[in-house]
Amino acid sequence: QVQLVESGGGSVQAGRFLELSCTASGRSFNSGAMGWFRQAPGQEREFVATMTYSGNTHFANSVKGRFTITRDNSKNAVYLQMNNLKPEDTGVYFCVATPRQGLRVVSYHYDYWGQGTQVTVSS
Repeated sequence: QVQLVESGGGSVQAGRFLELSCTASGRSFNSGAMGWFRQAPGQEREFVATMTYSGNTHFANSVKGRFTITRDNSKNAVYLQMNNLKPEDTGVYFCVATPRQGLRVVSYHYDYWGQGTQVTVSS
């Protein structure tokens, strides 16, 4: 059984930093993509960032320049470093993974999802 477990969410003031972590178990994603989506209250789930096994990355325009994504393939883990947080970054952040190669920005390309971790940014 594949599980993705996120941690690191919380409540911060605008301009601060948070790092989210996600560890996968049950299978290796060492050839595929891992990333993050988020969902704000009353809104649809949206793409945030993704990273391939080889290190290629892609970000949503809304977070480009503020967020960084990294992976530790030896730990089957992915991380999201969020700098200069804004109130509009508030939402539930979901870790995603797929064994498929290449950069993936649409939700249906990801086979596995975590339960989500809440990030709240106050002004």
